[in-house]
Amino acid sequence: MSIITVENLSKIYPVAVKEPGLAGTLLHFFKRTYRAVPAVQSVSFQIEAGEVVGFLGPNGAGKTTTLKMLTGLIHPSTGQVKVAGHVPFRREAAFLRKITLVMGQKQQLLWDLPALDSLRINAAVYDISDSEFRQRVGELSDMLTLSDKLNQPVRKLSLGERMKAELLAALIHRPSVLFLDEPTLGLDVNAQVSVREFLRQYNQLYGATVLLTSHYMADITALCKRVLVIYAGQLIYDGSLDGLLERFAPCREITVELAEDQPTADLQIFGEVKEAAGRMVRFIVPQEDLTQTIARLLAKLEIVDLTVTDPPIEEVIGQVFRSGTALNTSEFGGATH
Repeated sequence: MSIITVENLSKIYPVAVKEPGLAGTLLHFFKRTYRAVPAVQSVSFQIEAGEVVGFLGPNGAGKTTTLKMLTGLIHPSTGQVKVAGHVPFRREAAFLRKITLVMGQKQQLLWDLPALDSLRINAAVYDISDSEFRQRVGELSDMLTLSDKLNQPVRKLSLGERMKAELLAALIHRPSVLFLDEPTLGLDVNAQVSVREFLRQYNQLYGATVLLTSHYMADITALCKRVLVIYAGQLIYDGSLDGLLERFAPCREITVELAEDQPTADLQIFGEVKEAAGRMVRFIVPQEDLTQTIARLLAKLEIVDLTVTDPPIEEVIGQVFRSGTALNTSEFGGATH
Protein backbone atom coordinates (compact mmCIF):
# COMPACT_ATOMS: atom_id res chain seq x y z
CA MET A 1 0.00 0.00 0.00
CA SER A 2 1.39 3.40 -1.01
CA ILE A 3 1.77 5.83 1.87
CA ILE A 4 3.18 8.57 -0.38
CA THR A 5 1.71 9.21 -3.83
CA VAL A 6 3.04 11.99 -6.06
CA GLU A 7 1.53 12.69 -9.49
CA ASN A 8 2.91 15.28 -11.91
CA LEU A 9 4.16 17.47 -9.08
CA SER A 10 5.58 20.85 -10.14
CA LYS A 11 6.69 24.03 -8.43
CA ILE A 12 7.33 27.16 -10.48
CA TYR A 13 8.56 30.35 -8.85
CA PRO A 14 7.93 33.79 -10.39
CA VAL A 15 11.19 35.75 -10.26
CA ALA A 16 11.20 39.51 -10.83
CA VAL A 17 13.31 40.72 -13.75
CA LYS A 18 15.01 44.10 -13.36
CA GLU A 19 16.68 46.03 -16.16
CA PRO A 20 19.94 47.85 -15.31
CA GLY A 21 20.16 51.57 -14.64
CA LEU A 22 17.85 54.17 -13.09
CA ALA A 23 15.13 53.66 -15.67
CA GLY A 24 15.16 49.94 -14.98
CA THR A 25 14.93 50.56 -11.23
CA LEU A 26 11.95 52.91 -11.63
CA LEU A 27 10.18 50.51 -13.95
CA HIS A 28 10.90 47.66 -11.54
CA PHE A 29 9.37 49.71 -8.71
CA PHE A 30 6.15 50.68 -10.50
CA LYS A 31 5.60 47.81 -12.94
CA ARG A 32 7.46 44.61 -12.36
CA THR A 33 7.86 41.87 -14.89
CA TYR A 34 8.50 38.26 -13.98
CA ARG A 35 9.98 35.17 -15.46
CA ALA A 36 8.98 31.65 -14.47
CA VAL A 37 11.70 29.53 -12.86
CA PRO A 38 10.78 25.83 -12.54
CA ALA A 39 12.16 24.23 -9.37
CA VAL A 40 10.35 20.89 -9.77
CA GLN A 41 8.83 19.67 -13.02
CA SER A 42 6.18 16.94 -13.38
CA VAL A 43 7.61 14.57 -10.77
CA SER A 44 5.69 11.34 -10.11
CA PHE A 45 6.45 8.43 -7.78
CA GLN A 46 4.96 6.22 -5.08
CA ILE A 47 6.49 5.01 -1.83
CA GLU A 48 5.16 2.03 0.08
CA ALA A 49 4.71 1.97 3.85
CA GLY A 50 7.92 0.98 5.60
CA GLU A 51 10.26 1.75 2.68
CA VAL A 52 13.50 3.64 3.17
CA VAL A 53 14.13 5.55 -0.07
CA GLY A 54 17.11 7.69 -0.98
CA PHE A 55 16.43 10.99 -2.75
CA LEU A 56 19.51 12.04 -4.70
CA GLY A 57 20.43 15.05 -6.77
CA PRO A 58 23.00 17.83 -7.02
CA ASN A 59 22.53 21.15 -5.24
CA GLY A 60 19.62 23.05 -6.76
CA ALA A 61 18.07 19.94 -8.31
CA GLY A 62 14.78 20.33 -6.42
CA LYS A 63 15.17 17.89 -3.53
CA THR A 64 14.38 20.28 -0.68
CA THR A 65 11.57 21.94 -2.65
CA THR A 66 9.99 18.52 -3.16
CA LEU A 67 10.30 17.68 0.54
CA LYS A 68 8.69 20.99 1.47
CA MET A 69 5.73 20.23 -0.81
CA LEU A 70 5.41 16.74 0.65
CA THR A 71 5.31 18.19 4.17
CA GLY A 72 2.93 21.01 3.25
CA LEU A 73 5.35 23.87 3.84
CA ILE A 74 4.84 25.16 0.31
CA HIS A 75 1.95 24.78 -2.12
CA PRO A 76 2.64 22.96 -5.40
CA SER A 77 2.03 24.87 -8.63
CA THR A 78 0.49 21.81 -10.28
CA GLY A 79 0.04 18.13 -9.54
CA GLN A 80 -1.33 16.04 -6.71
CA VAL A 81 0.23 14.75 -3.50
CA LYS A 82 -1.07 12.37 -0.86
CA VAL A 83 0.92 11.53 2.26
CA ALA A 84 -0.54 9.09 4.77
CA GLY A 85 -3.97 9.71 3.27
CA HIS A 86 -3.75 13.51 3.56
CA VAL A 87 -3.18 16.43 1.22
CA PRO A 88 -0.08 18.00 2.80
CA PHE A 89 -0.71 21.70 2.15
CA ARG A 90 -3.95 21.56 4.12
CA ARG A 91 -1.76 21.05 7.21
CA GLU A 92 -4.42 19.11 9.10
CA ALA A 93 -3.58 18.20 12.71
CA ALA A 94 -3.98 14.49 11.97
CA PHE A 95 -1.48 14.82 9.12
CA LEU A 96 1.09 16.68 11.22
CA ARG A 97 0.96 13.93 13.83
CA LYS A 98 1.96 11.36 11.20
CA ILE A 99 4.99 13.11 9.69
CA THR A 100 8.20 14.82 10.64
CA LEU A 101 10.79 16.85 8.73
CA VAL A 102 14.41 16.94 9.89
CA MET A 103 16.80 19.33 8.17
CA GLY A 104 20.44 18.90 9.06
CA GLN A 105 21.18 22.62 8.85
CA LYS A 106 18.17 23.73 10.93
CA GLN A 107 17.48 23.36 14.63
CA GLN A 108 14.36 23.37 16.76
CA LEU A 109 15.94 22.92 20.19
CA LEU A 110 16.29 26.00 22.39
CA TRP A 111 19.99 26.82 22.51
CA ASP A 112 20.35 27.81 26.20
CA LEU A 113 17.97 25.25 27.70
CA PRO A 114 18.54 21.57 28.38
CA ALA A 115 17.30 19.40 25.52
CA LEU A 116 14.82 17.77 27.91
CA ASP A 117 12.97 21.08 28.30
CA SER A 118 12.51 21.40 24.54
CA LEU A 119 11.30 17.81 24.44
CA ARG A 120 8.67 18.63 27.07
CA ILE A 121 7.46 21.53 24.91
CA ASN A 122 7.14 19.21 21.92
CA ALA A 123 5.28 16.68 24.04
CA ALA A 124 2.82 19.38 25.11
CA VAL A 125 2.26 20.42 21.48
CA TYR A 126 1.37 16.84 20.55
CA ASP A 127 -0.65 16.28 23.74
CA ILE A 128 1.54 13.41 24.92
CA SER A 129 0.91 12.29 28.48
CA ASP A 130 3.66 12.42 31.11
CA SER A 131 3.93 8.65 31.35
CA GLU A 132 4.04 8.25 27.57
CA PHE A 133 6.60 11.07 27.36
CA ARG A 134 8.92 9.38 29.84
CA GLN A 135 8.58 6.05 28.07
CA ARG A 136 9.31 7.50 24.64
CA VAL A 137 12.21 9.66 25.78
CA GLY A 138 13.74 6.71 27.60
CA GLU A 139 13.37 4.42 24.61
CA LEU A 140 14.66 6.86 22.00
CA SER A 141 17.50 8.23 24.14
CA ASP A 142 18.72 4.69 24.77
CA MET A 143 18.69 3.99 21.04
CA LEU A 144 20.60 7.24 20.46
CA THR A 145 22.95 6.72 23.45
CA LEU A 146 21.94 10.18 24.65
CA SER A 147 20.40 9.51 28.06
CA ASP A 148 23.13 11.26 30.07
CA LYS A 149 23.14 14.37 27.86
CA LEU A 150 19.52 15.50 27.99
CA ASN A 151 19.94 17.68 31.09
CA GLN A 152 22.82 19.68 29.58
CA PRO A 153 22.17 22.98 27.77
CA VAL A 154 22.01 22.36 24.03
CA ARG A 155 24.88 24.80 23.41
CA LYS A 156 27.20 22.52 25.41
CA LEU A 157 26.46 19.44 23.32
CA SER A 158 28.75 18.37 20.51
CA LEU A 159 27.46 18.65 16.94
CA GLY A 160 26.76 14.92 16.84
CA GLU A 161 24.94 15.02 20.17
CA ARG A 162 22.85 17.99 19.03
CA MET A 163 21.84 16.13 15.87
CA LYS A 164 20.79 13.14 17.95
CA ALA A 165 18.77 15.43 20.23
CA GLU A 166 17.15 17.00 17.17
CA LEU A 167 16.15 13.56 15.95
CA LEU A 168 14.71 12.72 19.36
CA ALA A 169 12.67 15.93 19.34
CA ALA A 170 11.42 15.27 15.81
CA LEU A 171 10.35 11.72 16.68
CA ILE A 172 8.84 12.25 20.12
CA HIS A 173 5.32 12.05 18.61
CA ARG A 174 6.30 8.77 16.89
CA PRO A 175 5.58 9.74 13.27
CA SER A 176 5.04 7.08 10.64
CA VAL A 177 6.60 9.11 7.80
CA LEU A 178 10.07 10.67 8.13
CA PHE A 179 11.38 13.27 5.68
CA LEU A 180 15.09 13.66 6.36
CA ASP A 181 17.07 16.38 4.58
CA GLU A 182 20.82 15.91 5.14
CA PRO A 183 20.49 14.54 8.70
CA THR A 184 24.23 13.76 8.94
CA LEU A 185 25.42 17.06 7.47
CA GLY A 186 28.72 18.13 9.04
CA LEU A 187 28.94 15.19 11.44
CA ASP A 188 32.14 13.23 11.94
CA VAL A 189 32.34 9.63 10.74
CA ASN A 190 31.43 8.09 14.11
CA ALA A 191 28.41 10.34 14.55
CA GLN A 192 27.26 9.56 10.99
CA VAL A 193 27.43 5.83 11.69
CA SER A 194 25.49 6.29 14.93
CA VAL A 195 22.71 8.27 13.25
CA ARG A 196 22.44 5.72 10.43
CA GLU A 197 22.17 2.86 12.90
CA PHE A 198 19.47 4.71 14.83
CA LEU A 199 17.44 5.34 11.67
CA ARG A 200 17.73 1.67 10.72
CA GLN A 201 16.51 0.62 14.16
CA TYR A 202 13.64 3.13 14.12
CA ASN A 203 12.49 1.90 10.71
CA GLN A 204 12.60 -1.73 11.81
CA LEU A 205 10.99 -1.13 15.21
CA TYR A 206 8.09 1.08 14.10
CA GLY A 207 7.79 0.32 10.38
CA ALA A 208 8.30 3.99 9.60
CA THR A 209 8.59 5.19 6.01
CA VAL A 210 11.71 7.24 5.33
CA LEU A 211 12.56 9.58 2.44
CA LEU A 212 16.21 10.54 2.87
CA THR A 213 18.35 13.10 1.07
CA SER A 214 22.09 13.10 1.67
CA HIS A 215 25.33 14.06 -0.03
CA TYR A 216 27.03 11.30 1.96
CA MET A 217 26.72 8.21 -0.21
CA ALA A 218 27.45 6.04 2.82
CA ASP A 219 24.05 7.12 4.21
CA ILE A 220 22.33 5.93 1.04
CA THR A 221 24.20 2.65 0.66
CA ALA A 222 23.70 1.80 4.35
CA LEU A 223 19.96 2.49 4.47
CA CYS A 224 18.36 2.52 1.02
CA LYS A 225 17.67 -0.24 -1.48
CA ARG A 226 15.71 2.13 -3.71
CA VAL A 227 16.67 5.59 -4.89
CA LEU A 228 15.02 8.49 -6.66
CA VAL A 229 17.35 10.71 -8.67
CA ILE A 230 16.27 14.26 -9.50
CA TYR A 231 18.16 16.54 -11.88
CA ALA A 232 17.19 20.09 -12.87
CA GLY A 233 13.78 19.55 -11.29
CA GLN A 234 13.02 16.36 -13.20
CA LEU A 235 12.98 12.79 -11.92
CA ILE A 236 15.50 10.92 -14.05
CA TYR A 237 15.63 7.61 -12.17
CA ASP A 238 13.35 5.63 -9.87
CA GLY A 239 14.60 2.16 -9.10
CA SER A 240 16.98 0.01 -7.14
CA LEU A 241 20.37 1.30 -6.08
CA ASP A 242 21.94 -1.80 -7.63
CA GLY A 243 20.20 -1.07 -10.93
CA LEU A 244 21.54 2.46 -10.91
CA LEU A 245 25.08 1.22 -10.35
CA GLU A 246 24.78 -1.39 -13.07
CA ARG A 247 23.48 1.17 -15.54
CA PHE A 248 26.12 3.80 -14.89
CA ALA A 249 29.06 1.60 -13.87
CA PRO A 250 29.63 -0.63 -16.91
CA CYS A 251 33.34 -0.41 -16.07
CA ARG A 252 35.44 -2.04 -13.37
CA GLU A 253 38.29 -0.67 -11.33
CA ILE A 254 41.62 -2.52 -11.21
CA THR A 255 44.03 -1.49 -8.47
CA VAL A 256 47.57 -2.85 -8.73
CA GLU A 257 50.67 -2.58 -6.59
CA LEU A 258 53.73 -2.69 -8.82
CA ALA A 259 57.13 -4.02 -7.83
CA GLU A 260 58.67 -0.79 -9.11
CA ASP A 261 57.51 2.60 -10.34
CA GLN A 262 56.39 2.91 -13.95
CA PRO A 263 55.86 6.10 -16.00
CA THR A 264 52.14 6.86 -16.21
CA ALA A 265 52.39 7.26 -19.97
CA ASP A 266 53.61 3.65 -20.27
CA LEU A 267 50.63 2.41 -18.25
CA GLN A 268 47.98 4.00 -20.48
CA ILE A 269 48.16 1.03 -22.88
CA PHE A 270 46.39 -1.11 -20.28
CA GLY A 271 43.41 1.21 -19.79
CA GLU A 272 42.43 4.58 -18.36
CA VAL A 273 44.75 5.44 -15.49
CA LYS A 274 42.45 6.98 -12.90
CA GLU A 275 45.17 7.50 -10.31
CA ALA A 276 48.87 6.75 -9.99
CA ALA A 277 50.62 7.27 -6.65
CA GLY A 278 54.05 5.72 -6.51
CA ARG A 279 53.71 2.00 -7.12
CA MET A 280 49.91 2.05 -6.58
CA VAL A 281 47.95 2.46 -9.82
CA ARG A 282 44.19 2.53 -10.36
CA PHE A 283 42.79 1.66 -13.80
CA ILE A 284 39.24 1.99 -15.12
CA VAL A 285 38.44 -0.59 -17.81
CA PRO A 286 35.22 -1.67 -19.59
CA GLN A 287 33.63 -4.78 -18.13
CA GLU A 288 34.02 -6.69 -21.41
CA ASP A 289 37.80 -6.01 -21.44
CA LEU A 290 38.38 -6.96 -17.80
CA THR A 291 39.78 -10.49 -18.26
CA GLN A 292 41.99 -9.51 -21.18
CA THR A 293 43.35 -6.46 -19.35
CA ILE A 294 44.22 -8.44 -16.23
CA ALA A 295 46.04 -11.02 -18.37
CA ARG A 296 48.07 -8.29 -20.11
CA LEU A 297 48.94 -6.62 -16.80
CA LEU A 298 50.19 -9.90 -15.32
CA ALA A 299 52.15 -10.72 -18.46
CA LYS A 300 53.81 -7.33 -18.98
CA LEU A 301 54.36 -5.99 -15.45
CA GLU A 302 55.77 -7.31 -12.20
CA ILE A 303 52.77 -7.04 -9.88
CA VAL A 304 52.84 -7.45 -6.10
CA ASP A 305 49.05 -7.27 -5.60
CA LEU A 306 45.94 -6.84 -7.75
CA THR A 307 42.30 -6.22 -6.83
CA VAL A 308 39.16 -5.70 -8.92
CA THR A 309 36.26 -3.61 -7.59
CA ASP A 310 33.34 -1.51 -8.76
CA PRO A 311 34.09 2.22 -9.11
CA PRO A 312 33.27 4.21 -5.95
CA ILE A 313 29.56 4.99 -5.76
CA GLU A 314 30.36 8.70 -5.50
CA GLU A 315 31.85 8.55 -9.00
CA VAL A 316 28.83 6.65 -10.33
CA ILE A 317 26.34 9.12 -8.87
CA GLY A 318 28.42 12.01 -10.19
CA GLN A 319 28.17 10.48 -13.65
CA VAL A 320 24.39 10.29 -13.28
CA PHE A 321 24.24 13.98 -12.38
CA ARG A 322 26.49 14.97 -15.24
CA SER A 323 24.45 13.01 -17.76
CA GLY A 324 21.08 14.40 -16.63
CA THR A 325 19.40 11.84 -18.87
CA ALA A 326 16.11 10.16 -18.01
CA LEU A 327 16.51 6.43 -17.57
CA ASN A 328 14.12 3.67 -18.47
CA THR A 329 13.92 1.88 -15.14
CA SER A 330 12.14 -1.11 -16.69
CA GLU A 331 15.44 -1.96 -18.41
CA PHE A 332 17.25 -2.23 -15.10
CA GLY A 333 14.83 -3.98 -12.79
CA GLY A 334 12.43 -1.07 -12.37
CA ALA A 335 11.39 0.55 -9.14
CA THR A 336 11.14 -1.48 -6.00
CA HIS A 337 7.59 -0.47 -5.17
